[in-house]
Amino acid sequence: MKKTTLICTMLFLCALNLKAQLKSSTIESFKLAEKRDIQLYVPENYSAEKSYPLIVVLDADYLFDVVVGNVKFYTYNNEMPESIVVGINQSETRYEDCFYSDESGFPDKKGNDFFEFIGMELIPLIQKNYNLAKFKAIVGHDITANFSNYYLFKGNLLFNAYINLSPTFAPTMERNIPERLGDIDAMTFYYLATSENDEKENQQRIRVFDNTMKGITNDNVHYYFDEFDNANHYGVASYGIPKALDKIFKVYKPISIEEYKNEVLEHDGPVVEYLTEKYSTIETLFSFKKQVSLNDMMAIYAATKKKEDLESLNELSKIAKDEYPDTMLGFFLEAEYLEQMGEPKKAMRTYEKAFGMQEIDFVTKDLALERIDALKADFGW
Repeated sequence: MKKTTLICTMLFLCALNLKAQLKSSTIESFKLAEKRDIQLYVPENYSAEKSYPLIVVLDADYLFDVVVGNVKFYTYNNEMPESIVVGINQSETRYEDCFYSDESGFPDKKGNDFFEFIGMELIPLIQKNYNLAKFKAIVGHDITANFSNYYLFKGNLLFNAYINLSPTFAPTMERNIPERLGDIDAMTFYYLATSENDEKENQQRIRVFDNTMKGITNDNVHYYFDEFDNANHYGVASYGIPKALDKIFKVYKPISIEEYKNEVLEHDGPVVEYLTEKYSTIETLFSFKKQVSLNDMMAIYAATKKKEDLESLNELSKIAKDEYPDTMLGFFLEAEYLEQMGEPKKAMRTYEKAFGMQEIDFVTKDLALERIDALKADFGW
């Protein structure tokens, strides 16, 4: 009981010291029967009213700062949600922590204890002191990357995303993991990386893994693979971490020109569905409702015009009224829809409603007046 109180108090004090953002602490584990050093990053403006994805970093002695730096960069640019990062230092224990049976390829001895330490002690303690989203990711390199995969074989997945940087696979894991990924029934992100100058055995087995994945079809799994030209075994981490975050959090990012051309315009069905599905996925994954960005509104608006999808334009006007209620956007889009549907009087009245609200982006009072004047001229009003 005293040990539990000590651990919870440590994390509680850490929660009070948010301005520091970074915190190094020692906690005592029942599972491991020893003290362990961890590092914790919490966004400076952390609020208990919001929920935050959690990223667990193995080999934190050298990976933690790289992960945190990239998380802060992508968060600053609104390309991933604000996240909490916890790292486990393993410079003296990584081989024991990741110990596995040569026969089964799965954790054994202290490897079992370390597996339970993460799932049954570390994450619950952070959950107790911070408001975590459902979304959790784990990052590992070399043998710790191999170890991270063991969580894939739990009935209820602890992690939604796995970042494997030049994994040193246990026996048969390069085939066991793809087989398991083929059966997963929850949305899962899996990133794998090697390099031209990686350790040869790692490189060869990673290529076997990638080739096996080419025969796996599972819409629930988002699989990404990179082989870098110039990186060595350790350079894979500095190259791979930003690429992994970029790909895993793609759904959170504003719609890019490439995404617009290759996915929005190619969407099979009303284009507004692409927008609603994107934000529904964000809410499901990250446990909060993100405001539809103006960038994404404009991308779908352009697509409705390109594809002459009037019903999507009408639905988009409703979304705009909810997301930007004090602006001209919603009524302007509705007026354009009515105009295209051949209802000029209703369109003019709706443009007039838009005129009385705040300008936003290209939707200005001058533009609304132009549309009103054009309707009057066309119909002699």
